[in-house]
Amino acid sequence: MNKKKGYILFILMVAVFVMSIGLLVAVPVWQTQIQREKEEELIFRGNQYVEAVRLFQTKNPGSFPKSLDELFEEKCIRKLYKDPMSEDGEWNLILPFSGIATKKGRRGQKAEASGQGIAQKILVAPQSALSSIQNPQIIGVASSSPAQSIKIYLEQETYDKWLFFYGLDPDNMPEIVYYGENEKD
Repeated sequence: MNKKKGYILFILMVAVFVMSIGLLVAVPVWQTQIQREKEEELIFRGNQYVEAVRLFQTKNPGSFPKSLDELFEEKCIRKLYKDPMSEDGEWNLILPFSGIATKKGRRGQKAEASGQGIAQKILVAPQSALSSIQNPQIIGVASSSPAQSIKIYLEQETYDKWLFFYGLDPDNMPEIVYYGENEKD
């Protein structure tokens, strides 16, 4: 009878070992699948904001929203989506860089005029910095996550460089200036 209990214990240990190996193989596959789904969700949500800015422009020709809340209040977007790639869900905002002035009085250099698209040079700023920018004009969003992506989107490999803004020309990507960075002269 003791020999039989020993065999059952041995078979049980082999079964647990095989299941452990199976989980070690399955977990990375699941994580990759979850990340791919989040990437698709990021693209969907980013494009929702692009469409919302377009609708805002249609309703208010010549002006842009000053906050994401304004898009919701004007009924240009169904709900304020969170950034699926960042822990806090906060987006970075994309503004045209054409002499952006902060409330402290500093002023950036004017972007060179171009006939294509809305922006040849853009400012990417966190939502928390919006209050320090005079007359902000939001044209889109970008993820605040600098993590490496699985998918390459518009030739970019990190989520913070995946740009979603009204007037984006994928063949003519704009120069990006990050809020708080000193501009190269």
